[in-house]
Amino acid sequence: MTDTVKEGSTVKVHYTGTFDDGKIFDTSQGRAPIEFTVGKGQVIKGFEDAVLEMRKGEEKNISLQPDQAYGPRNEKLVLEVPKEVLKIPEPKIGMVLSMKAEDGREFRAIITKVIDNKVTIDLNHPLAGKKLNFKLKIEDIR
Repeated sequence: MTDTVKEGSTVKVHYTGTFDDGKIFDTSQGRAPIEFTVGKGQVIKGFEDAVLEMRKGEEKNISLQPDQAYGPRNEKLVLEVPKEVLKIPEPKIGMVLSMKAEDGREFRAIITKVIDNKVTIDLNHPLAGKKLNFKLKIEDIR
């Protein structure tokens, strides 16, 4: 075990993620802390950078701009497709679709509009373009 988090350290972190209005969008409370190796890109960049030099038991509050989190929204990822392409009998606004790219990668899309035989889907990450706040606590460092 090391004293402080360094590049290559494997850490366990409890966190609570909130928007500026205080609404929680994700938390590890009530379940196991998230575990990742710093520098491997397993979590968003700002989260990874924030834990560097922290000590076991230390807590920190951070605010991340979109470029440190899930990036800006990309309007090129909002697509209008024919309803029959989705193979869903009754697509509804807010439905989350699991899709697969030609290379086999899986991703999510959200239906944002349904008009006649056309459906608008948004392939952006749901947190893209948002400022995110996190309360972090280092539970373990290896």
